[in-house]
Amino acid sequence: MKIRCVGLFLMLQGLIACDSYLDIVPDNIATLENAFTVRTQAEKFLHTCYSYMPKNGDLGGDPAMLGGDEIWRVNGQTGLFDIARGLMNIVSPYGDNWESMYRGIRDCNIFLENIENVTDMEAPERARWASEVMFLKAYYHFYLARMYGPIPIVRENLPIGATPEEVKVSRAPMDEVFDYIVELIDESLEHMPQEIVNPMNELGRVTIPIALSIKAKVLVTAASPLFNGNEDQITVKNPDGQALFNPTHDPDKWERAVQACKEAVEACRASGFSLYYFRPEISSYDLTDSMTTQMNIRNSFTERWNSEIVWANTQTSSNSIQIISTPHIDPRYLDNWILRGELSPPMKMAELFYSENGVPITEDKTWAYSDRFKLREATEQDELYIRRNFLTAGLHFDREPRFYANLGFDGGVWYGQGRYDDKEPDNLFFLEGKAGQRNGSLLADRGTVTGYFIKKYIHYQNVIGEGTNYSVTWYPWPIIRLADVYLLYAEALNEYSGPSPEVFEYIDAVRARAGLEGVEQSWSDFSNQPSKPSTKDGLREIIRQERLIEFAFEGQRFWDLRRWKESAQVLNQPITGWDLKQEAAGAYYRSNVVFEQRFRTKDYFWPIKDSYIVVNRNLVQNLGW
Repeated sequence: MKIRCVGLFLMLQGLIACDSYLDIVPDNIATLENAFTVRTQAEKFLHTCYSYMPKNGDLGGDPAMLGGDEIWRVNGQTGLFDIARGLMNIVSPYGDNWESMYRGIRDCNIFLENIENVTDMEAPERARWASEVMFLKAYYHFYLARMYGPIPIVRENLPIGATPEEVKVSRAPMDEVFDYIVELIDESLEHMPQEIVNPMNELGRVTIPIALSIKAKVLVTAASPLFNGNEDQITVKNPDGQALFNPTHDPDKWERAVQACKEAVEACRASGFSLYYFRPEISSYDLTDSMTTQMNIRNSFTERWNSEIVWANTQTSSNSIQIISTPHIDPRYLDNWILRGELSPPMKMAELFYSENGVPITEDKTWAYSDRFKLREATEQDELYIRRNFLTAGLHFDREPRFYANLGFDGGVWYGQGRYDDKEPDNLFFLEGKAGQRNGSLLADRGTVTGYFIKKYIHYQNVIGEGTNYSVTWYPWPIIRLADVYLLYAEALNEYSGPSPEVFEYIDAVRARAGLEGVEQSWSDFSNQPSKPSTKDGLREIIRQERLIEFAFEGQRFWDLRRWKESAQVLNQPITGWDLKQEAAGAYYRSNVVFEQRFRTKDYFWPIKDSYIVVNRNLVQNLGW
């Protein structure tokens, strides 16, 4: 057997012995020959290849959660939150996934080189496993490319006899990286299953709809401004002068993206995926239309393996983020300190969501944007969203259902804990966020810092018990939902050929689930820019805001703002919230600066760890680092 070690890992760590793979081969198998002698051992190595999946939604491992501007935390919290605070460095970069992803790629190559040696497997199963691992290899390259830009491509592991110069690989041009990722995904499709037939043991493993949906995301990313004609990166070149970014915009990239998105939509539909609509298990549930709409929205994310979840990460537990996000919502158990309520959306996120008419609050000609900080008392008409007779800001009234499904705020009703009863409206738990109140904590290590809480993560079946008892309903973190595929398709279509009925079809499907009318009707009836959807530029702005709203707090905004090259604008705005030190409503509802955030051009890509470059001078550092 031809035994190989990955050259790229050698490059990072110095020349190491070839048996380094022993650190990760399951069950301390002594040789690669044994690892691929029988099916059971090969299956363990397959799981090893999956084990490198980035932990989406993990606050300590996913930089897209705390590294941007949609979630803020109390001062003193470090780690990935330091990315948002502008403290990235080249000595020990926060969220650095370079080494772990290349370890994963190395093991994928080992698997692909050896799977044919397993004798007690049927050929179709061998081919399927190889297809899955080939996709994982592509996905790990994509994850690296989004973070670092141009990266070294590892087509196969270098042999143990590779010279030091062979080990010192260079970064490949950005277009070549994307082409290779797509090539791998296309090759993986031949023997990949259309759907999972053994859900008890295989949910989370790769299928054709997953592969095609990720391919669509790859090609939309490749066509986006950060990677398509980015003149800012023109000086980034290999030591031999090879340019790593093409500064010329290529409109044909959007054509490829359109075709990939169309294939993904068709594959998802063929496998029975559909936008999620809530259907309670207990038919006796007496839900109003507005509550049902909110359940449509919340459960599309939290109801595990629902009809919309194309791919979810089974290695990420949602339990901890649900606990950390949940405030003290039941006044009977104020000693329940396990509920921290410490993930705080800034006010810009509260303003992001549409008015009840489905257009931005800055555009709605019937919604008084200039009065958004003025106090208003909730009436019986508002009580499904805001505590009746509660005095709160105008910003919290007459908003779209996703605003109330995603956010908790002072006076806001917290659905999922308590049921609406028109005879006893007090059954609906609500939040009290002013100084001295149960949700107005200013403790150093917990509590909101903006006056807002994230409701989206909380499964509606979670139950608060006495004392510190809190029952959490687990779900795997969604990596890609059908709504994502739909909006990627709409974006690609608009960028390639401008507004069309097909573009509106896919945006409007997502909006309908959220209880909103279609784009054209909403803008025509309520926007002070009624012609906005009729132009490519106007519709681009609408599609982007639709994505930011639909996928708020899911770890998508971080990457979307980057690929659109909008981070330099959006992440240079201050992080603001309410004045939490105040007890009276008139003083509390004043905009208060929490942090002056800064984002520079160099922040679009991670720095390559300085020690890696010291070992391999063929690696050029990213711009500005």
